[in-house]
Amino acid sequence: MWRYRCGAEHISAATRGSREEVAKLVIVESPAKARTIGGYLGQDYVVESSIGHIRDLPNNAADTPAKIKDKPWGRLAVDVDNGFEPYYVVPRDKKSHISKLKKLVKEADALYLATDEDREGEAIAWHLLDELKPPKGLPVHRMVFHEITKPAILAAVENPREINDDLVEAQEARRILDRLYGYEVSPVLWKKVMSGLSAGRVQSVATRLVVDRERERMKFKVASYWDLDATFDAGTGHDPRMFPAKLHSIDDVRVARGSDFDNTGVLKGKGERVHLSRADAEALATGLGETSYAVRSVESKPYRRSPYPPFRTTTLQQEASRKLGMSASVTMSVAQRLYENGFITYMRTDSTTLSGAAIGAARDQVRELYGAEYLPDSPRTYASKVKNAQEAHEAIRPAGDTFRTPAQTGLSGEQFRLYELIWMRTVASQMKDATGNSVTIRLGGAAADGRDVVFSASGRTITFHGFLKAYVEDIDDASKRRDDAETRLPNLAEGAPVSVATLTPEGHETKPPARYTEATLIKELEDREIGRPSTYASIIGTILNRGYVYKKGTALVPAWLAFSVTRLLEEHFPRQVSYEFTASMEDVLDEIANGQRDRATELGEFYYGAGDVVGLKTLVTDLGEIDAKEMATFAIGTPEDGINLRVGRYGPYVEGPNPEGGDGAPVRANVPDDLPPDELTVAKAKELLANPAGEEQVIGNHPDTGLQIVAKNGRFGPYVTEVLPDDAPKSAKPRTGSLFKSMTVDTVSLEDAVKLLDLPRVVGVDEDGTEITAQNGRYGPYLKKGTDSRSLTSEDQIFDITLDQAKAIYAQPKQRGRGAATPPLKELGNDPVSGQPVVVKAGRFGEYVTDGEYNATLRKDDTVESITLERAAELLAERRERGPAKKAAKTGAKKAPAKKTAAKKTAAKKTAAKKTTAKKAAKKS
Repeated sequence: MWRYRCGAEHISAATRGSREEVAKLVIVESPAKARTIGGYLGQDYVVESSIGHIRDLPNNAADTPAKIKDKPWGRLAVDVDNGFEPYYVVPRDKKSHISKLKKLVKEADALYLATDEDREGEAIAWHLLDELKPPKGLPVHRMVFHEITKPAILAAVENPREINDDLVEAQEARRILDRLYGYEVSPVLWKKVMSGLSAGRVQSVATRLVVDRERERMKFKVASYWDLDATFDAGTGHDPRMFPAKLHSIDDVRVARGSDFDNTGVLKGKGERVHLSRADAEALATGLGETSYAVRSVESKPYRRSPYPPFRTTTLQQEASRKLGMSASVTMSVAQRLYENGFITYMRTDSTTLSGAAIGAARDQVRELYGAEYLPDSPRTYASKVKNAQEAHEAIRPAGDTFRTPAQTGLSGEQFRLYELIWMRTVASQMKDATGNSVTIRLGGAAADGRDVVFSASGRTITFHGFLKAYVEDIDDASKRRDDAETRLPNLAEGAPVSVATLTPEGHETKPPARYTEATLIKELEDREIGRPSTYASIIGTILNRGYVYKKGTALVPAWLAFSVTRLLEEHFPRQVSYEFTASMEDVLDEIANGQRDRATELGEFYYGAGDVVGLKTLVTDLGEIDAKEMATFAIGTPEDGINLRVGRYGPYVEGPNPEGGDGAPVRANVPDDLPPDELTVAKAKELLANPAGEEQVIGNHPDTGLQIVAKNGRFGPYVTEVLPDDAPKSAKPRTGSLFKSMTVDTVSLEDAVKLLDLPRVVGVDEDGTEITAQNGRYGPYLKKGTDSRSLTSEDQIFDITLDQAKAIYAQPKQRGRGAATPPLKELGNDPVSGQPVVVKAGRFGEYVTDGEYNATLRKDDTVESITLERAAELLAERRERGPAKKAAKTGAKKAPAKKTAAKKTAAKKTAAKKTTAKKAAKKS
């Protein structure tokens, strides 16, 4: 248990108990937070950690209290018949810790509940109060702060408040909603889709968003269009002399661009756009060979860009993803450490406001680092655009009344990079606007056939960079320009003659809607007002961990399993998976938090329904027949193709008509796990069906055993195996052997198949009598002598290597660890998170990227030639998210296990009388 007193001094319970004075007890959530706060408080305070949540609804039947197990609602642990009262339990691993906290409370002369100031933190404070049951007369205070600095902590101690029961009610309503949704809907998925699946109030809607985007991509049809790219010459005396322009219009009708086509490839507003084919563009280019051009118009507008607001939770997650390659969960984990150690303010906030002291600190740094000319006359203030934003909270910013520059923090790695991002954004928010000019020039001439052709050139110059000197926001849409992008054009007057230097027909194709990344999914959820920003990281983590979504590069791709789950929910729980309903529930929860709505009434409508609204209970009870096969079947192509994708117990597979026709059994083939749904076309499905996994290719009979040998395609690659006779004992297992990379199911010979089945091959015996074998493993071919393994350079060596060659390999000293340093295969640049050089190296298990601290193996679609710094940074970010590699535990004498005594499960039925305010107690009595 963490206990801090007198700065960082550790005080044991025995020592503290021997003192004459009685300490004030402060309880926070985490040990790191306790350590930092403990350094700011004096002799009279002991700072303890609750180590997160101390109580929750039971997770399984074993934790459910016996007195409610036989209730109709026992599995929910929520009394749906009496005001939706929850039954909480203390997890087994927290019982001893709670006992220690209770003892400390009895010895304290005051209790300060210093959990985070949000709904979750307020609920933890209430649970602590309800579970610890402080003695009558003991002063209990709710201590809140937005940053962990000494002034903020001392001010919080001096200005405590009471627990906000409305916030607790809102958090509890959210928890009960999620329990009802998950525990009632998930069993339907187990029965009709696959066991082990889960549904969630926001999780399922987030999954639907990703599925809907993939559906759009699957319906998408490419449209091709052409235009002309030109380089014009403004003549001597102009800077720049050469400038680019694009074909704009022909006879006053604008030339079609990508945005002029719909998702089916059809031109929108036909007649209002000129759709050029390749032949049209090439003919027009030829017809413009002798054309003289003049400037038709010059339109100049002032350019002004104001600073971006300071970070809130979602904008920090988005920018950390774009700039640093961090996932949302990694961003929040790093930000948590920065907050707990006093470097930034609280990181779960939807506010963009800054305190007066923070504004002053930012302005001081603008003046000091950039000069007075970059400082606006008056401070900038930002109002949050997030509905129901808690303006009492601050934006995410460097902690303190004065800001430390990144170099002054002593931070390194991920914490340094994220702090630097937050610091730059905060300082930039108090700087002057960027100003400049935007110019559009239209240039025209007549083609040989008399058509009037106009080209357009756009430019932007920034005359004063203002805040852009400190911070430029990244963009998700590659077709858009960053705010600091400049394109200079010559200073031309209307009517001025220009000549064309180059004229090139250019072909284009429309692109399907981009898949969501973590950054764009977070933005979409927030724009639709679905869920709370503080939960987005965990939601994305859940849908990734559950297998509903996987990553291809940075893109989020839905698995076919997600299609099946989403279809069932859309057809049988349409309201519960509706974007609009899920967003409206956030309004309801906010109104409960504000004391404007009653929790029990709203939960009753959700569960039992009211008026025209059908409740969740009715939907689950009167579900009717659900055709599980239909839920898991998706047509590929047209009915005439007769091909379907099915979601099976062991993964997705395609099923098509038997090529021999008639009533023959349909042909099946597994679908690769990493094949995105929009790439499963009819052609791809037929390709899979032509060589399906599981289909046997008879090779011949083993010359020694007489057993038939067949080759198959499995989920994990092609292999050969023996076919055992029908009367073989159940314990008998056929021998198998994976094909070498140079072999295929169609071409593997009987001779090679026999060799594969006979592996491992005995090469010979060493002088000391130890057998040396050659075999193929997960990571390639190798020799084995006892426990000593040595890698081989090729699979063919397994069959060819002689005993003398094997002895020569073992005569060489074994390379341990990473072996001798080898030069990198490719240098990519510095990692955006660690700042260290990223290189590609060849390892025993294949090529990998490394920044010197973390290694990440290249994936199947990655090659040394094609890998980029951005892709490498993404692979390294995923590796960091899994944490450091676990070291093997040292073996030694085993300790005798401590005897455990069975502890009775304690359930706390939440009653209003235990809450702190008279208003709430009166309301519930």
